[in-house]
Amino acid sequence: MQFSALAEVFDRLEQTNSRLEMAEILAAFFRTVEPTELRAVIYLSSGRLHPEFDPRELGMADKLALKAIASVAGCSDKKAEELWIKKGDPGTVAEQLIAKKKQMTLFSEPLTLTSVISGLTAIEGAAGRDSQDKKMKHLARMLHDATPLEARYLCRIVTGRMRLGAGTMTVLDALAAAFATKEDRPDLERAFNITCDLGLVAETVAAGGVAAVQAIPVSVANPIKVMLAERLRSLDDILLRMDGKCALEYKYDGIRVQAHITKTGVKLYSRRQEDLSPNFPDITAALQRQLRGKEAIIEGECVAYNPEDDTLLPFQNVTHRRKKHGMDQAVSDVPVKIFMFDLLLLDGVDYTMRPYPERRMTLEKAFAAAGKAPAGGYDHLDYTVRTIVDNTVAAQKFFDEAIGAKCEGVMAKSLSPESIYRAGSRGFLWIKYKKDYTQALVDSFDLTVVGAFYGMGKRAGVYGALLMAAYDTDTGRWGTTCKLGTGFDDAFLAALPGRLEHYRAESKPSAVDAEMMPDVWFEPGLVLEVTAADISISPIHTIAAGAVKEGAGLGLRFPRFTGRVRDDKSPEECTTAAEIVELYRLQEERDTDSVEAQERDADSDNETNK
Repeated sequence: MQFSALAEVFDRLEQTNSRLEMAEILAAFFRTVEPTELRAVIYLSSGRLHPEFDPRELGMADKLALKAIASVAGCSDKKAEELWIKKGDPGTVAEQLIAKKKQMTLFSEPLTLTSVISGLTAIEGAAGRDSQDKKMKHLARMLHDATPLEARYLCRIVTGRMRLGAGTMTVLDALAAAFATKEDRPDLERAFNITCDLGLVAETVAAGGVAAVQAIPVSVANPIKVMLAERLRSLDDILLRMDGKCALEYKYDGIRVQAHITKTGVKLYSRRQEDLSPNFPDITAALQRQLRGKEAIIEGECVAYNPEDDTLLPFQNVTHRRKKHGMDQAVSDVPVKIFMFDLLLLDGVDYTMRPYPERRMTLEKAFAAAGKAPAGGYDHLDYTVRTIVDNTVAAQKFFDEAIGAKCEGVMAKSLSPESIYRAGSRGFLWIKYKKDYTQALVDSFDLTVVGAFYGMGKRAGVYGALLMAAYDTDTGRWGTTCKLGTGFDDAFLAALPGRLEHYRAESKPSAVDAEMMPDVWFEPGLVLEVTAADISISPIHTIAAGAVKEGAGLGLRFPRFTGRVRDDKSPEECTTAAEIVELYRLQEERDTDSVEAQERDADSDNETNK
């Protein structure tokens, strides 16, 4: 395959905001690609050589790519950098400068997909004292043979700026259209959710059809998309939804991990498939040591723990384990325990399609000494505290105990035969209920930054406020929901430009819907936790547009940053449009109930006075 064919498809995707049109473009292209090349095509479309959970990266900074561009274009580094400052995108710089140079270039060979993969692999593998120089030379060789359009995407790939707007769901739509049917689409999505490898799914369906996709197994080699919970406003509502009986577990305030355990090693994955194994060496050692079987995939919450008085510590403590350096000291300073709550695989048996009671029972038999502290130390493994309830009094008592134990609240889990592990899905098989739910607005929001406003006064020179967005799973797009300007401390504001630089965009990102115009645009990437007084119908915000009122979206009133950066969440895992609509309706019901209660009290007072 010629790389130019792929570059042309990338260009066409950039020219449209329509998810349907993107899927049609991709489906037509996928049919022309050999199955053995399709995996590489899928990875390159997101700027990688591997699935997202693979930690290997191309690792080229913008300025290093600019040096390669300047050397091929025959201009000074300063000229390339000046154009980059104006455009904000090394791909655009490469396209414009190399377009001028190509008018004089006589000797070049067309790039093929194979030669590009080879060159990118060399960049990824460059190591040692002169690794940066090696990376630059490998990129320069490819740029020498590249057309201006090819140069645009080569530079975006190596700098991690491939933002085509065609997300995972759009690619799955395209694969179903190209190699299966619309009715087969759920099979493709499940295969992705249990492997987190879109390239594997694409190659499998192209080569073997839907039957081959259905046969893809749960494996310790691939992280599984986590199952998510819905929320309800009261324990009464939860019991009613779960037919009067359910399991309740403590909801811990820690870092959710998925552990893939074998006799040769353990991988701990975060919700966004980041490898956290180096951050929790004590947990990985205990899991490997205590597993009774040969291999397993389990889920749990890593929580900071004080072994002296047997108490849990706040979330901020466990974040010290996210350091990249000084881990030995961090392990010593911050003891951590994992509270296990689910089993997904054990010795080759896929438990994701088994009901929750069976998964939990098998989990509690799978580890030799969980919950038992060894002599002279403390235990690293335990199970979430759990009970079965069939009435509100028992549920409230357990909830109060969870709050007393410094937990966030409880998780209610269905006991029905249909209570399978729905990888990558949110539903009422799990329902979370937190202490915040007794306040005016239910829960916090995980939102991604899509814009920034320059600060004034004390905030001059830094960003003073952020434009925040939520995710619409139906459209695969992000809609704005608030302008966030409170809750920041000086240190966070000072570090914010550096955190956001990688996501900076020249114009409004194609996958973002916005009416409000910030000073700077960003691709969805950085996720922050936000609270608010309530949700209101908004003429200027675009999330859930038309869902409650024609021509209006929903916005957060008096939003405030909690101080928690959700590094464990991707922008696709933000609070969704459907969740915000549901919270708005719960809020309206609560307000109605409150008014009715006040009216009843007033009627009662009047009757008493009579």
